[in-house]
Amino acid sequence: MRQKSLIILKPDTVQRGLVGEITGRFEKKGLKLVANKMAMLKPETLREHYAHIADKPFFPGIEKFMSGSPVILQVWEGFEAIDTIRTVCGVTNSRTAAPGTIRGDLSMSYGSNVIHASDSPEAAEVEVKRFFSEEEVFEYNKVIEQYSYSEDER
Repeated sequence: MRQKSLIILKPDTVQRGLVGEITGRFEKKGLKLVANKMAMLKPETLREHYAHIADKPFFPGIEKFMSGSPVILQVWEGFEAIDTIRTVCGVTNSRTAAPGTIRGDLSMSYGSNVIHASDSPEAAEVEVKRFFSEEEVFEYNKVIEQYSYSEDER
């Protein structure tokens, strides 16, 4: 099943110059970039995006971190993209993330862990719409997909 997933390359990614490194990992995996932009996240957007933890005592620190520098917002598409992307990212706590994953290789923190990825098809649909208009998410044929997927996965 083809899926789209929201990716947020967090402020630490931008500040540390890791945008190309992380984007390249998804490209090399065979995923298709269908939306990309830089933004400063506003408190109201962060409260909506992190509604499940907005009432926690640690949320003000997350809000300060996530609004302190620009982020890169991306939408990636592919066959079973959500699980694939989460595997490539590694677990949330970067100190325990497996070597070879984005967090395992590029981060040492639980909170400043370089990347956010949608965790389900339902979350991805809501998150993509939160950050991108329909016109900003592109549909196109990527010719390399014939070499990245078997015929029944395209």
